[in-house]
Parts: sequence; structure tokens; C-alpha cells
Amino acid sequence: MMAIWEKIRILLEMIKFEHSVFALPFALTGALLAERGLPGGLVLFWLVMAMVWARTAAMGFNRIVDRKFDAANPRTADRAIPAGTVKLWEAWALVLVASGLFFLSCAMLNLLALLISPLALALTFLYSLTKRFTWLCHVVLGVALAVSPLGGWVAVTGTLSGFPWVLSLGVLFWVAGFDTVYACLDTEFDRSAGLFSLPARFGPRQAFRLAVFFHVLAFLCFVITGLVMGLHFIFALGLLIAAGALFYQHLAVSPGDLTRIRLSFFTLNGLISLVMFAATWLALAIGS
Repeated sequence: MMAIWEKIRILLEMIKFEHSVFALPFALTGALLAERGLPGGLVLFWLVMAMVWARTAAMGFNRIVDRKFDAANPRTADRAIPAGTVKLWEAWALVLVASGLFFLSCAMLNLLALLISPLALALTFLYSLTKRFTWLCHVVLGVALAVSPLGGWVAVTGTLSGFPWVLSLGVLFWVAGFDTVYACLDTEFDRSAGLFSLPARFGPRQAFRLAVFFHVLAFLCFVITGLVMGLHFIFALGLLIAAGALFYQHLAVSPGDLTRIRLSFFTLNGLISLVMFAATWLALAIGS
């Protein structure tokens, strides 16, 4: 029994389960905007399940297809598959089971959610391959996560009608920005391995400038979302907190000092997604 729990712990570590904090709050934000409040229990449950299983499948696939690069990169050589703590067949089993449960969760929501689910999952899988042929891989990751608020909207309404597309655009630029910064950790390895990224193509300094540009665009998109959806002024306070977190993460790390990259990548961006969700919830509750 202990061996089973240890294997589960290793699998959760392999897929960085705690990083669900990036996409899940934005999916819930999309659901909040569609419902103009918190959706019913069953919709909420199946939406959370869909997000968790989609991310599990995507991260499992990423670890599988990148296993040879991970083994060659000193930063990632201790990941589960290269280290041998997870067998390749176990990782594939995780991907297949998670994919099936994702499709089941979407089917339990509504027909449109089920119909778009293969495209949504394909986008998340595609990202793992893009570093092999384009330095726009960070934008592709942004596109994949930008489906999150759309998924929340569809889970509630069963339609694309009325969705604030500028919210997804904001998520796209937000993700592209922080992933560009994170990719600076592997600049030299990516170049030596023939992989593509903005830091590998243009250098860390220029990549940081592009990340700032992406985050400015993301903030503007979030502001427009509040205006388009007619959210209460309390939403603006949440935006100020998110803007502060965006600004500080560019002070916390620099092209010459990436020692606080975990603070920038995980802590501050996790805070941004949670704050956006909380600000939307409060704005709808107060404004109703």
C-alpha cells in the first residue's frame, strides 16, 4: 500500500500538480462570468475535473516526449522518467487514463464541451512539440492555456455566444510572458540541443524585453475584460494587485540573475490567477 502512495506522489511531482493554480482559476473565472456568479455544484465539479485531467494528460505527454532532452539537461536530469522512478509505460498509462477522464468530464458538462475537448487537448499536446521547430513555443503554450476561461464559459452556457475573447487573449500574453522568462534557465542547453525558444533565438536580455511587452498586453486585455463585462469597481483593485505582481516579477529576476526564478514563475503568477478569480467573484457578488 505504501508503494502505491509513493508512486502516486512521484507521478504528481512529475506533472507538477501544484502548477494547476495557473489555469484552473481562469477556467473558474470564465464560469463566473457566464453564470454572473458561482455555477451550480455539478457544473463546478465536472469543470474542475476536466481542468485537472486535461493538465495531467498534457504534462504527462510533455514528460514522455521530452524525456531524452530532460536526461541530457543537467537541470532536468532528475525528473521521474530520466531518473527511472517512473517507467515509460506508466507515464503513457497516466496520459491515456487522464485523457479518457477529461473526455468523460466534458461529456458530463454538455455537448459543446465534449465536441471541443479533442481540440483543447490537442493544443496542450502540441505545445510539447513546438520547441523542436519554432521559437514561438511560448505563444503556443499561451494559446493552450487561453482555452481555460473559454472552457469555463462553455461549461456553464453550452455555447460560445457572448464570451469575452479579450480575457483569453490576456491569458495568452500572460502565459507567453512568464514562460519566456522561465525559458531563460535553458538558453545554452536549448542552443546546444537545437531546440527553439525566444531566449535561445534572441538572447535572454531581448527575451526579457519581450516578456515585459507580453505582460503589458496581458494587463490591458484584463482591463478591457472588466469594462466589456461591466464588472464592479472592486475588480480594478484586483487588477492593481495583479499589475503589482507582474511588475515585481520583472524586478525579482533579470537576465544576469535567475536565482529567484521560482518566486517569479510560480508564486507570483499563481497569485495573479487567484487574484483575478477572486476579484471577478467579488465584483459580481457586489455588483449583483
